Amino acid sequence: MPLHDWSGLPGWEGVHQIWMVELLYWLQPRLPAKYRAYIGTTPTFAIDAPPEERPDVGVRDQQAEEAVGSSVADACQEPDEEVAVAALPADKAVLVERAGRLVAAVELVSPRNKDRPSACAAYASGYAAYLLKGVHLLLVDVHRLPLRFSFADRIAEELRLEQLPCASPFAVSYRVGEPAPTGGRFLAVWRRPLMVGEPLPLIPLALSVHEAVSVDLECTYARAATAAYLH
Repeated sequence: MPLHDWSGLPGWEGVHQIWMVELLYWLQPRLPAKYRAYIGTTPTFAIDAPPEERPDVGVRDQQAEEAVGSSVADACQEPDEEVAVAALPADKAVLVERAGRLVAAVELVSPRNKDRPSACAAYASGYAAYLLKGVHLLLVDVHRLPLRFSFADRIAEELRLEQLPCASPFAVSYRVGEPAPTGGRFLAVWRRPLMVGEPLPLIPLALSVHEAVSVDLECTYARAATAAYLH
């Protein structure tokens, strides 16, 4: 089934949920022994997050003690405003583990993952964190908007990879390899541009340096879109 133009088409959430299940069904019978695939919550990784400098809870501020009466009164004042602050929702991903250790993940990008600069930065860091933690990643983004933004390009910036621009929509797969002589690890990358109106490609999902599963994005996407009544 040709890729839809999701810039103005409703129904992505339904396709997203079904596609995740179809990807799971595709992977499960093709995994080598001792590997297990399941749909789970995207792990929360911290990248280069310095520990917060917290004061020793046993240290007292003498000035604050002397002003305790006035501070209690001040604390009872009404705030200037009170608003609900939106938090980034926890996403679902297809996760693959072996011996209880996460080894690979398949992430499908949703429009809300990149609908504002803070979301772009947070999710790009999260995707890059898989690789920094040694987890292989298949990232699929079928949404061309916003223009001039690409998670593949942002990940390359985060990891200081030299690569040609990879505009959305795309599918990109990363294999984390052995330690490199110059430091860090080797990283293999498969980039597949996606085109509206064209079939989706096959792309590998690495499980280890020597093992991988070929993922049929076209077959799984077609089943998801058909189940969601998109033709």
